[in-house]
Amino acid sequence: MFKEEINSIFIIIFFITLLVVLALVFLFVVFTNRKNKLINENLESALENQKKQHELELKALRAQMNPHFVHNSLNAIQYYIQQNDVETSEDYLAKFSKLMRQFFEFSRKQYIRVSEEISLLENYLQIEKLRFEEELEYQIIVDSELDPDDFQIPTMIIQPLVENAINHGLFNKKGTGSVIIHFNYLSESSFEVLVIDDGIGIKQAKKLNHNILKENESHSSAVLAERLHFLNQRGLWHVDYKIEDRSLSEEKSGTKVTLKFSQNINDED
Repeated sequence: MFKEEINSIFIIIFFITLLVVLALVFLFVVFTNRKNKLINENLESALENQKKQHELELKALRAQMNPHFVHNSLNAIQYYIQQNDVETSEDYLAKFSKLMRQFFEFSRKQYIRVSEEISLLENYLQIEKLRFEEELEYQIIVDSELDPDDFQIPTMIIQPLVENAINHGLFNKKGTGSVIIHFNYLSESSFEVLVIDDGIGIKQAKKLNHNILKENESHSSAVLAERLHFLNQRGLWHVDYKIEDRSLSEEKSGTKVTLKFSQNINDED
C-alpha cells in the first residue's frame, strides 16, 4: 500500500515536472518568436527609414538641381563666349562646375559644416549675380558667436529657399534686388538661419503668376516638409520652420524665412 502511494506521488511529480517543462518550453518558444518578430520589425523599420531617407535625399537633390537654373546658367556661359568675354565666361564656368560638384558631394551626406553650406551658397549666389547682370546684391552674415567650422547643418535645405527667394521674389522686381542670409547663434547646440529678400513678397507673387508659382512651390515645399519631418522624427535634429510676407509683419516688401536648428548632442548619427 505504502509502495503504491510512493509510486502515485512519483507519477504526479513526474507529470507536474513534465507540465512545468512543457510550459517553460512553450514560454521560451513564444518569447523567442516575439523577440525575433520585434527584431524583424525593427530591422524593417530601419530599412524603411533608410529607404525614405535616400528617397528624400534624391528628391532634395532634384529640387536643388533646378533644370531652369542649369539651363539659364549654360545659356549665360554661351552668351559670354559669343561676346568674346573670355574672362567672364571662364569665371562663370569654373563657379558653375564647382557648384555642381558641391551639389553631388553634399547630397551624399546627412549633414555638413556650416562653413561648407556657406561656401555652397556663396558660389550659387555669385552665379546668380552674373546671370542677373549685377542687378542682384547679397549678404551672408555669420554671428560672431557662431563658429561655422564647429556647427553642423542638415544638407539640402537652405539653397532651395534662397533660389525661391530669387526666382519668386526678386525676378519680378524692378531694379536691383537683394537677399540677406543670417546665421545666428542661439546656444551650444542650436542656431537659426534667416533668408530675407526685398522682392515683391508672397501675396504679390501669387497674384502675378498663380499657376506656375503654385506648381513650383508645392513641389519645393513638399520636399522641404518631408525633409524636415524626417529630421524631426529621427530625433537627431529638431527644426522649426516659418515663412512670412514682410509686408504684413514689417511693412516692408519681400519675404522672410526663419529656420531654427536644434541638434540632440546625446545622439549619434
